[in-house]
Amino acid sequence: MTTTSEARTVRTDIPARLDRLPWSRFHWRIVIGLGTVWILDGLEVTIVGAVASRMTEPGSGINLTSADVGIAGALYVAGACLGALYFGQLTDRYGRKKLFMVTLAIYLVATVLTAFSFAPWYFFLCRFFTGMGIGGEYSAINSAIDELIPARNRGQVDLAINGSFWVGSGLGALVSLLLLDESLFPPNIGWRIAFGLGAVLGLGILLVRRHVPESPRWLFLHGRVEEAERIVDQIEAEVRAETGADLPPPTYAITVRARDSVPYRELVRIAFTRYPNRAILGLCLFIGQAFLYNAVTFDLGTLLNGFFGVGSSDVPLFMVLFAASNFLGPLLLGRLFDTVGRIPMIAGTYLGSAVLVVVLALLFRNGSLTTGSFMALLMATFFLASAGASSAYLTVSEVFPMETRGLAIALFYATGTAIGGITGPLVFGTFIHSGQASLVATGFLIGAAAMALGGIAELIFGVRAEGKSLENIATPLTAEEVEADPRRQGEIQAARELGRDTEQQHLDARARNMRILRRAAERAEHERRGLRRFRPGPGRAFYSPGQIGTAGTTSRWYAASDEELDRELDAVSRALAHHGPTRVSELARYVGSRYWGPGRFRNALNEAEAEGHVERFSRDNYRPGGAPRGESRPKAASGR
Repeated sequence: MTTTSEARTVRTDIPARLDRLPWSRFHWRIVIGLGTVWILDGLEVTIVGAVASRMTEPGSGINLTSADVGIAGALYVAGACLGALYFGQLTDRYGRKKLFMVTLAIYLVATVLTAFSFAPWYFFLCRFFTGMGIGGEYSAINSAIDELIPARNRGQVDLAINGSFWVGSGLGALVSLLLLDESLFPPNIGWRIAFGLGAVLGLGILLVRRHVPESPRWLFLHGRVEEAERIVDQIEAEVRAETGADLPPPTYAITVRARDSVPYRELVRIAFTRYPNRAILGLCLFIGQAFLYNAVTFDLGTLLNGFFGVGSSDVPLFMVLFAASNFLGPLLLGRLFDTVGRIPMIAGTYLGSAVLVVVLALLFRNGSLTTGSFMALLMATFFLASAGASSAYLTVSEVFPMETRGLAIALFYATGTAIGGITGPLVFGTFIHSGQASLVATGFLIGAAAMALGGIAELIFGVRAEGKSLENIATPLTAEEVEADPRRQGEIQAARELGRDTEQQHLDARARNMRILRRAAERAEHERRGLRRFRPGPGRAFYSPGQIGTAGTTSRWYAASDEELDRELDAVSRALAHHGPTRVSELARYVGSRYWGPGRFRNALNEAEAEGHVERFSRDNYRPGGAPRGESRPKAASGR
């Protein structure tokens, strides 16, 4: 439902309609069509790391030094930073879809040209423009994904998508393993084909993206209300046809004033005057992960070759192992960012990886590491660091108003990466070229300090964004403008009266509110026990989605994820009450859990068991519990 009462002023429930959608094939299309860009980025970075040692050998056709490899990595990152800044503003001005098509095309052209490199300067230039294309992708893709994925799934999906960088990394390493085999390809040909294959993958992604719609949130914000409504109607019709069930009513509406893009100077003013803590947080997260990641990833091949005697043709094998640990981190830990919460998980992954890097640096300095032990420790470190690095992108795309989302991603990515991502490869490349283990160990310690800084910033300034709609986390700027306009108060009140719940809807909502409040109180009591009460960061709080911006339909006290969890708990309890003792696989089918999103059924089942609504009486079987729906056992919270 969207209404316009005066020029460029829009009242809409589109955000609520998108957030309440069950998980469907539409969401998988978003993941595949947009998330695959990180596969390209991983392919690019890893190919350089894997073939770098070959490109420094005689007969490669380009005659690079190990220091040149570091310079190429720095220029790639510099291009990504400038591309993010330039295309980020265009993303907010012209739309997500136009820009993620344009930036991918730039990447394709630059990658093809890289394959024809004949001198260091030409290689540097191609790497710079390839980075520009990838940097532009970051703003357009992260904005679109966060605006199309339901709030309850956003953290896990975002981390998995960002983690898919390492799928590309693994593919690049495997392909490089074959292309660097001199019995198959000459030394001056194999690495060229490696770059050409990246363009082939990019072309396939370009074809898939044609079917991804423009973000409805961006459309209504820019006054294109009818188009936004048409896209959401089509999505809802597709989801209804797939699930065969009616959708729950949207729980809130917002009123915004359509406007053009926000210039950088206004974004900086908003970030550092209205959200100074969030601005500091974004910078610290990006600087930390950018330094460590770009330093190690770009220079891993020369590091293995120079200090552990690994041949250039064998480097890709180690890159595959490195990529696997990095992909498994966000894939396996991602669900916890939506359940355990953003602050403990982001801080834990940053600080945990920093500790492991310190251990790695000390052992490396002492010469105590073999090739196997070095890789094992490196893989453990980046299992944690990868989840933390992915959460940096998630954080900056969540915590700023939607009018500035593309710009915010670009600004913090570019600034943080320019500081950490450019210096990292330069410092490491120089240290490795020196051949001194003590200098390389110092580089690792600098990376550890940068990651620790990000973890500390999360503990102090972190935002509990798990499960909340984007408009809950940061109220749209124009919604605040409309609400503050005294001329709008009559319309706001009329809209609220028009959207009044029926008596039964009011009673159902009240009962749900009470269950959610009781559950939150138990969790709060649990967090106050022992050392948990001294944990830094903001405390838990409720926010009223019905009061986002203006013209809410009811007074809701809970985040969208709390309502969805309550619905899922209710579905589990009702299914067991109806069918009796049931196997997990059958219970999942009864409640239609495949439409809830990745990992949510298991979380709801665990929550229902903790609250006493269900009981597990064998390994894979559950039955109704002793606590009636709406109540919980007295000690449920302490068992969590």
